[in-house]
Amino acid sequence: MRIALDPQMLRTTPLLELPDVVAGMGYEWIELSPREDFIPFFKHPRVDTATVRAFRSRLADAGVGVTSVLPVLRWSGPGEVERQAAVRYWKRAIEICVELGVDTMNSEFNGRPEAPELAEAMFWRSMEELLPVFEREGVKLALEPHPDDFIELGHPALDMIRGIDSPCVSFLYCLPHTFHQGDDAPGIIANAGELLTHVHVADSMDHRASDGLRYITNPPGNTTRVHQHMELGRGDVDADEAFAALAGIGFDGVLTTCVFGWDDQARESGTRMLDAIRRLVGKHFPAGTLPDADAAGPDAGTSRPNFPQTPLPDDTAP
Repeated sequence: MRIALDPQMLRTTPLLELPDVVAGMGYEWIELSPREDFIPFFKHPRVDTATVRAFRSRLADAGVGVTSVLPVLRWSGPGEVERQAAVRYWKRAIEICVELGVDTMNSEFNGRPEAPELAEAMFWRSMEELLPVFEREGVKLALEPHPDDFIELGHPALDMIRGIDSPCVSFLYCLPHTFHQGDDAPGIIANAGELLTHVHVADSMDHRASDGLRYITNPPGNTTRVHQHMELGRGDVDADEAFAALAGIGFDGVLTTCVFGWDDQARESGTRMLDAIRRLVGKHFPAGTLPDADAAGPDAGTSRPNFPQTPLPDDTAP
């Protein structure tokens, strides 16, 4: 099992300085989410090959590996122009991932929830073009349902992934999306089983609480989706329940700290989250789940770095 940091709150840190900053926070792994100087949201990648190689060298020097690269592109529309552009952007993003020495990419279904059949048709067309590229390059893909995508619920997302029926495509569960996925973390995790390879770890408030009046948006009845990515313990997600379910399926994938919105506390927050995740792993998983390994780096592949466990008493929450 590997614990990674999504450095979204460090997005203004120059790319080549990022490995040292992440290492200083105690992490040995990064999940590279969209950033303007690398692969922006919905746009063609901005990074060139020389910078990718320099970044790979900095990662090695810092003893930090990259678990995955996460593009978010409009491969499910809403229009054919956007879809075709997204496929071109995806192909370049895959090239970057390979150059970086990383074997996994994460993403969202995207597409519009008010037109799910059209979005699904576009998604399948994109997959028909891209799956051969993933398979040829040896790059795996972990997909997650996301609020305001054409698939938002966990169980239907798993059905879709099973329908893709490719050994290189797996499922990503996002804890802060729990209340938009169907509020059934144990059931979705159990249903996923070995298809679950990646978990985004953060907390969120239950937007349905107080008879739907926790968050008031106007006009009444609008379809706005509201959620947060907070530190564990600050919201309503039952992390103990989720980690118990992960232990129940023998999860041995990637856990990524995904806290957003507190840029002024980016480093302190990341350090607190690393400790909280370690404690949850120590509480719910048997000894040895986080084994010793040599220092990580861009050439480390899927080797697992050392994260000493700090088991908690059963009645102690992280």
